[in-house]
Amino acid sequence: MAARPNPAGNDSSSVQDYVKTIYALTEWHDEPVTSSRLAARLSVANSSVSEMIRKLSELGLVNHKPYRPVELTADGRRLALAMVRRHRLIETFLVQDLGYRWDEVHDEAELLEHTVSDMFIDRLDARLGFPPADPHGDPIPTAAGSITLPDALPLYRFDDGHSGRVARISDENPQLLRFLASEEVGIGAAMTVLGRAPFGGSLEARVGRGAGARNLSFGDELTRAIWLESVGEHAGCSLVP
Repeated sequence: MAARPNPAGNDSSSVQDYVKTIYALTEWHDEPVTSSRLAARLSVANSSVSEMIRKLSELGLVNHKPYRPVELTADGRRLALAMVRRHRLIETFLVQDLGYRWDEVHDEAELLEHTVSDMFIDRLDARLGFPPADPHGDPIPTAAGSITLPDALPLYRFDDGHSGRVARISDENPQLLRFLASEEVGIGAAMTVLGRAPFGGSLEARVGRGAGARNLSFGDELTRAIWLESVGEHAGCSLVP
């Protein structure tokens, strides 16, 4: 069995952030990771990204050739998942035990994930009851480095009449999270696609069940941030391309 990576020990926080970001850019989207995408995600200059990619390559954490996408090696993926595990468990703890809102936890977790030990993370996992996902529905890797993504797709991919449950909501935009919280749209919420306004207009969906259900309109950013998992008769139905 391969040695477990030691995020709090041998690797700098910038190395940890880069491999975690490379993983995050490919976790839910099958798009190549380029230097410009990394620079935009990390809010740094392209020259800084190029230098770090060279370092990551020397460390054996990424494979990269000029003008080609960046890909994690097996070692890079192990380190990335170790950092993802830390981040998502800390977010879960902040919400579940310390009363943070789901839009407040990202920056706190970014700071804490670099400082705690593997023992702390493992005990935190046990303390929380080994949660399968964080407050935003993102799956939490195991201590062994395995991860299972839910069978979910973004809201805009579903046909009219399709029903599902909210399995994940992207946490990239805190304002979006606050809006959804105000509308009581969270993980596990039932949702049925009702239709789309013409000419690229908003998508209307019914949220909830029974007497408490209501219709909401979702713009483009929301339909890409909300991920549904099909349920019942709609599992496996056709999707919008």
